[in-house]
Amino acid sequence: MSIRFRLLISFMTTLAVTVLVFFLTAYLIAFAVTGDARSISRFYNIHYTLHPLTEEEERIFMEMKYLAKENPEQLMNKALLGDYDYQLKMVQAGLIVRHNQDLLFVSPSIREPGIGAALPDYEMGNYSIRNSINVGSRFFSYAKFDFPFSEQDRGSIFVIRERSPFAEIVRTLLPILIVVLLAILLLTSGLLYRYVTRTIVRPIHMLRESAERIKEGDLQFEFKPESDDEIGQLGLTFEKMRQKLNESIQLQLQYEENRKQLLSNISHDLRTPITTIRGYVEGIRDGVADSKEKMDKYIHTIYTKTADLDRLVDELFLYSKLDLNREPFSFETVDFLAFVRDMVEETELELEEKGIKIVWEGVRDAKVLVMADREKLKRVFLNLLGNCVKYMDKPEKRIVIITSVQENQVTVEVRDNGPGIPPEALPHIFERFYRGEPSRNAKTGGSGLGLAIAKQMVAGHGGRIWAESEWGEGTRMFFSLKIMGKSGDE
Repeated sequence: MSIRFRLLISFMTTLAVTVLVFFLTAYLIAFAVTGDARSISRFYNIHYTLHPLTEEEERIFMEMKYLAKENPEQLMNKALLGDYDYQLKMVQAGLIVRHNQDLLFVSPSIREPGIGAALPDYEMGNYSIRNSINVGSRFFSYAKFDFPFSEQDRGSIFVIRERSPFAEIVRTLLPILIVVLLAILLLTSGLLYRYVTRTIVRPIHMLRESAERIKEGDLQFEFKPESDDEIGQLGLTFEKMRQKLNESIQLQLQYEENRKQLLSNISHDLRTPITTIRGYVEGIRDGVADSKEKMDKYIHTIYTKTADLDRLVDELFLYSKLDLNREPFSFETVDFLAFVRDMVEETELELEEKGIKIVWEGVRDAKVLVMADREKLKRVFLNLLGNCVKYMDKPEKRIVIITSVQENQVTVEVRDNGPGIPPEALPHIFERFYRGEPSRNAKTGGSGLGLAIAKQMVAGHGGRIWAESEWGEGTRMFFSLKIMGKSGDE
């Protein structure tokens, strides 16, 4: 249920209950005062007394009261009494005239056995002229006037109207009913307030508290919406925002940590050749290289270290551009297996001079087309092969390249028979500057960026690169690319 509809229901319910209670209270008050629900339409035209008469009843009563004072003998005339009774009948009232203890005239509409006994006694002072009586199951209200017919005879006039018996009950219970109605109104308002508070105000309050926690820098919490309405959707969006913000901050912290580590690694890798160069330059300056052989050795060492520095700076610059997506790729359609054949033939002679045998196995004759940048793909091959060559430690050095073709990708495996990679180091070998055994770098050389660059380049081709290794048995490097089209045997 939406908040808008919920608020509309709350408003309409409050309004309906208020109006209902108002009219019900007015109805009960009018019913208690008049004794007849039909008199509600004339409620504001009634003269408020304890038991009021209508204007017409009051007029007839006043005429008969005046006649009783001035010429009471005329009230013995039944024709005149019949005329007054007709007028009262028109306003749904009746007339009773009493002579001593006898009923001289009783309107037909109010004749009831025992009504004479229910009428109040003669009262010379007319202290109580308006009241109500019960006759059997009927309830009447009346206005009376007591007067003397003569010195011995007494008379009474009653303008009487039948009322509902329920009016007397309401008259007695009216204060209690008003209190109950007010209590119902307050209870309804309280329940609606609690309903709106629980479904709207409370979630908003929780959102405010969560925003305060974020403002203070606390993102390590979870906001759980309690509903599926607009507030719940807002809470869900807020939680996603918190997660994204937390991930962004964690990523920023990771970037900062990587930056520090990168600066530390660069400083370390630059310091070693620079220190060596500085030492040999100082040796030349101080005359330590006092022979042609020493001078040539010093110059050659300085040249080698300078080349290493230049290569390290180039690889670092290339990795930075790849990491920032600033290195352009020149894609073209490449026959991948033919490209692998060229790479094997190109490196075979150089590897043989180092005592390393390279073998190509797997799928060789099919035509597999991929979209690739030849130069960068060549760099991936050379980096993987260079990594294998660096750590060769067996008398018989061997590298095997295996190509396999699946339904939508081609995979290359570069396998060596070197020492392998320790299990704890395997997940980190594609990270920049990572070396499983840093002490071994002085002997093997390298910048620690080769595999990281290979990973970035394969990712730039939309492919995947990974490694498997068994300690002491060798290492297997894999990378795969998506196929554009394939022909040959198929």
